[in-house]
Amino acid sequence: MKHQFEAHKIQKEQFKAIKDHVIVHDMVFDERITTGGIVLLNDNGKGHGIRSRWGKVYAVGHEQKDVKVGQWVLVAHGRWTRGLDIEDENGKTTVRKIDPKDILLISDETECPTLEGVSTAVHIDKKEMPA
Repeated sequence: MKHQFEAHKIQKEQFKAIKDHVIVHDMVFDERITTGGIVLLNDNGKGHGIRSRWGKVYAVGHEQKDVKVGQWVLVAHGRWTRGLDIEDENGKTTVRKIDPKDILLISDETECPTLEGVSTAVHIDKKEMPA
């Protein structure tokens, strides 16, 4: 009998997305620290760590024209499903379906590409101190 939380064994060529669906893997949910030392918390479901996430495209449906397998996509916060653990010829991984309408950026290189003219710093509104 297969346990509920074991990875599902599949062969990648048998795993197909339908319509315009996009399936990603390698999404990172750990906390991050900016170069300035600001801690960006992980997503705990309580409003902390709310930010978009990068994921590597694992499979796309036949109607999807914007992204290809192997590209990295930046997805708006919360626009993905819970993960499904699978095991293919490359080992265990967690895949998620994302909302293709909420893809913010696409990169052929790697996650978090350096974008010219875009700051990686976190901007916080400066509060005036009372006199």
